Amino acid sequence: MDILLVASAFNSLSQRVFAELSDQGHRVDVVLASQGAEAVRAAVREARPQLIIAPMLKTALPDDVWREHTCLIVHPGPPGDRGPSALDWAIAEEASHWGATVLQAEAAMDAGDVWAAESFPVPPVGKSDLYRGEVSDAAAAAVLLAVQRYADGSFKPQPQSDPAIRVVWRDFFRQERRRIDWENDSTETVLRSLRGADSQPGVLDELLGREVFLHGGAAEDRLRGRPGDLLATRSGAVCRATRDGAVWILELRPRKSSGDPAPFRRPAASVLASLPAPPGATTGAESGYPPRSGDRPVWLPEVTAPLELPSGRNTWTDIRYRQHGDIGFLTFSFPGGAMSTDHCRRLLAAYRYALTRPTSVLVLGGSRDFFSNGIHLNVIEASTDPAGESWTNLNAMDDLVEAVLRTTDRLVVAALGGNAAAGGVMLALAADEVWCRTGAVLNPHYRRMGLYGSEYWTYTLPRRVGSETAQRLTTEALPVSAATAARIGLVDRLVPAPVREFAAEVEHMSAALAAAPDLGRRIAVKAVARQADEARRPLAEYRRAELARMRAIFFDPHAPYHALRSAFVRKLPNGSARPLSTAVEQVAGGVR
Repeated sequence: MDILLVASAFNSLSQRVFAELSDQGHRVDVVLASQGAEAVRAAVREARPQLIIAPMLKTALPDDVWREHTCLIVHPGPPGDRGPSALDWAIAEEASHWGATVLQAEAAMDAGDVWAAESFPVPPVGKSDLYRGEVSDAAAAAVLLAVQRYADGSFKPQPQSDPAIRVVWRDFFRQERRRIDWENDSTETVLRSLRGADSQPGVLDELLGREVFLHGGAAEDRLRGRPGDLLATRSGAVCRATRDGAVWILELRPRKSSGDPAPFRRPAASVLASLPAPPGATTGAESGYPPRSGDRPVWLPEVTAPLELPSGRNTWTDIRYRQHGDIGFLTFSFPGGAMSTDHCRRLLAAYRYALTRPTSVLVLGGSRDFFSNGIHLNVIEASTDPAGESWTNLNAMDDLVEAVLRTTDRLVVAALGGNAAAGGVMLALAADEVWCRTGAVLNPHYRRMGLYGSEYWTYTLPRRVGSETAQRLTTEALPVSAATAARIGLVDRLVPAPVREFAAEVEHMSAALAAAPDLGRRIAVKAVARQADEARRPLAEYRRAELARMRAIFFDPHAPYHALRSAFVRKLPNGSARPLSTAVEQVAGGVR
């Protein structure tokens, strides 16, 4: 069928629906509802769709559109749930299970007939992680079922007046409900508030006399202090005391009215570093904690965690290594999948440590949510020298990818439990095998951010998919489903597991790989192949050519990259109102 997607943003779910419907042979166009009602009407006139689907919509469809066409809305709640904050309420009320519903658009919000619905368990994870994981799986399955039912022509959608459906209206989840009482709230209560707002909108709070939004949270098992006090930093996060413990806050976002020139999410410690130290704080050389390029407040101690976390520890760290027999697991999880210069350098150090361990298989990733989206655009945008930080960040990313490519004494597996884009995809392609969860969406290109790309993509992408397909992927710049990625050779194995079971399935698959009788031969063949490739064209030559193109972009103040990056980070509108089948310049960024 001809299907038009109407979305407020071409986000992860919109991209997944686009990719999976395209896989089924439908011709799918996309228009951004954020461009206005007239843009939606124009797209409908031009695309002449048989069906309109709204995977993610913050505003109502124009009345004439839904009255004249069948329009299916994806609601992240079970049948009967109504209101704009479905997931927020599910997390706040500690629902054990929730749902995703595809319903027909009508005048009343979320009140249309139900075409399909899927349920899912609600684990104790952040709202954005839940949305990209369990919600995405359920919503995509419900959309595909609804489209099939619509195409068959005989299905009668279920009215919400049906006695079997319990209708509940839930109001907008306001900041008053999220606010943390540091003196009286328990650690679990604080974490639940942070989980319910980790990506958007954050929890409004006050730190050092400034209003900021808190994003992301994790428990701390040892550090303690007076409730509300800031205790320490670690790898960009900040630890704050609660009534009965402490939590790590991963990112902060200064309120726009605060006058901060960078009112967007970035590592919490770097935001604190830009604020005046509290009265009586020890600063400068006498603190014993010298500043590192302004990325952390010098008046708080940097408390590290061991790379191999002992059993029983319950503390936050974004990079961990563990070993099971002949297999090493190097897991990492960075907010939004973005990797700053610091992230890249610390992950490279951890990777080098992993190479000192006696293993024959090394697994990178393997956890839920994002694998990687490449360089950290928010940190770059906040820098006093965005061009220079872009260059430094990219070289740190290249160093990491090169280390993986030059590993010849063991097999390296990239295990993608979630989405990946741009340099994050190329990091995965540096491994010997790429395993991908069936629900993941990949964006193996850089064009939407106005970039040529690096991370040795001109070496790794063509050798996997061929030159012609590599050219198409990087110029069309469209999302790729996991199934298509496997079909074209971008990934080696699909992992058809629910999000919560992905890590265990990767461990099982890794054990089988390590026990394979031809493992030694494969490692030997790999070393010979790397040597032959190096003789044909050294990795240094690929890097030099890619970086020459990227340097010219970074240090050209008129290059589109700078405007696209700023629009993406600051969530500014960008692009035209045309359907998106080919006009991909309409959407900036990856699957974030």
